[in-house]
Amino acid sequence: MIVFIDDSGDPGFKIAKGSSRVFVICCVIFDDELEAEKTAVKIKELRRRLKKSDRFEFKFNKCSREIRVEFLKTVVSSKFRIRAIVMPKEKIYSEELRRSKESFYNFTIKMVLKHNAGTVKDARVRLDGKGDRLFRQKLLVYLRRNLNTRERKVVKNIRFRDSRKDVLIQLADMVAGAINRSFQTEKTDANIYLGIIKSRVEDIWVFQ
Repeated sequence: MIVFIDDSGDPGFKIAKGSSRVFVICCVIFDDELEAEKTAVKIKELRRRLKKSDRFEFKFNKCSREIRVEFLKTVVSSKFRIRAIVMPKEKIYSEELRRSKESFYNFTIKMVLKHNAGTVKDARVRLDGKGDRLFRQKLLVYLRRNLNTRERKVVKNIRFRDSRKDVLIQLADMVAGAINRSFQTEKTDANIYLGIIKSRVEDIWVFQ
């Protein structure tokens, strides 16, 4: 099992100054590594069809509506599962989580991986490698401490990936963006993207 994780929105709480209303962590789960490889090839072939360079990165917030739709239609036939957590910030009351972006980010990833209804086991987790080295090290320690027990091993290992070079991290970004956009009801495309990939959705947990 291999899990690719990315986020959408931001972990800040200054909504009046531009922070997002919700924060999303999305897990794209492949139970078969070969299926992951096939999906990566589909994405690279799409990049070629769109006449983009091999360095082009699919990022939801930087892509046009047409590219978002084409991307999601390209991958929906692949065999992967989507599990995500949506954090409406007005529902977060912890002073520590509201004060520290790092704590909020780490907590959100822990929650989506921990509360998985037994569907994520001994997984190789791949995260977008943004953030400095110290932040990444703290996150690794935090997740290992909070996810694995003697009775249950959620993660086998955790690695950081450069999203510019890993199209499956880009897939997680595009799916996270689609979920986030579905909560932006004022947007004219709010209902488009998640509808395309709904057959791949296993769970979207709106945190309360």
